[in-house]
Amino acid sequence: MDGRTGRSRNPYELTEESPVYVISVAAQLSGLHPQTLRQYDRLGLVSPDRTAGRGRRYSARDIELLRTVQQLSQDEGINLAGIKRIIELENQVAALQQRVVELSTAVDGAAAAMQQREAQVHASYRRDLVPYQDAQRASALVVWRPNKRPE
Repeated sequence: MDGRTGRSRNPYELTEESPVYVISVAAQLSGLHPQTLRQYDRLGLVSPDRTAGRGRRYSARDIELLRTVQQLSQDEGINLAGIKRIIELENQVAALQQRVVELSTAVDGAAAAMQQREAQVHASYRRDLVPYQDAQRASALVVWRPNKRPE
């Protein structure tokens, strides 16, 4: 099952998370040296999947992350510890956004169920009862004048 869509996914379908690139190809695609990729893996900046023989396999998402790390390091002058923190915070934001979507969906479902139940309750009211109207809320004015008795 695909967690985002709830549908079954073809196990042979390639996605951006599919670990398909060996380290030499990932290095070429990202414009980095393979040793830099190993260093980033050791530091926990970009953690590729591993094969049974412990070889690294990078996904398209990993390649994009490698480019982002390089851009933050070279162009923005951010050190690797700062980049790691930025990546962690971006991952946390993405997870929180997903959680907000899940909770919003749950709230919408609960609201719909509540409205349905409320409609059922209203439909079950007895029709032979007359609704009571509060006299203070009514806009009619009643003046009472007692009958005068002859003396």
